[in-house]
Amino acid sequence: MTDRVIPLPLHHDGIALLLKATAFAAEKHRSQRRKDSAASPYINHPIALADLLANAGGVADVDVLCAALLHDTIEDTDTTPQELRNEFGARIEMIVAEVTDDKALPKDVRKQLQVERAPYASPEAKLVKLADKICNLRDMVEAPPHGWSGQRKREYFEWAARVVDGLRGAHPYLEQVFDEQYSRGLLEIG
Repeated sequence: MTDRVIPLPLHHDGIALLLKATAFAAEKHRSQRRKDSAASPYINHPIALADLLANAGGVADVDVLCAALLHDTIEDTDTTPQELRNEFGARIEMIVAEVTDDKALPKDVRKQLQVERAPYASPEAKLVKLADKICNLRDMVEAPPHGWSGQRKREYFEWAARVVDGLRGAHPYLEQVFDEQYSRGLLEIG
């Protein structure tokens, strides 16, 4: 038996908020593309996180699902924390802030901080971060960043595993999904 949560039906307010977050993220990410060779629309990534959390993980917390949709808006667009707070409330803004890297820091420092901060994140932020790492590993295999070598992909996988080690206990079923994706992905990238 898995630890999957059976989702509860969403009330109208929850559906409206999810659609608002989806539209907001789509607008903010409208000119961004993923790094794969097809240059896929960036919005596919946050939608994949919310879908994974809701449909594979059974997460029914609308704020967590909205935070998944909005998780890269502060980091990768001109969105401010205050703007998120005004539009979606303090709880969603706080979850997004927890999973946001400070782009003023060097990349290696940002990556190390993700590893160090993971165990201390809120349960909600842990879910978003876990879904992000699962989706990134899937993309690394199915639609990898253009020009990445096998070695660079393996390094990403190893780093993602260190981050997820700090998230353990947040959602056993999704952790199992991560572990399976990690193992399959390493085999496929060689």
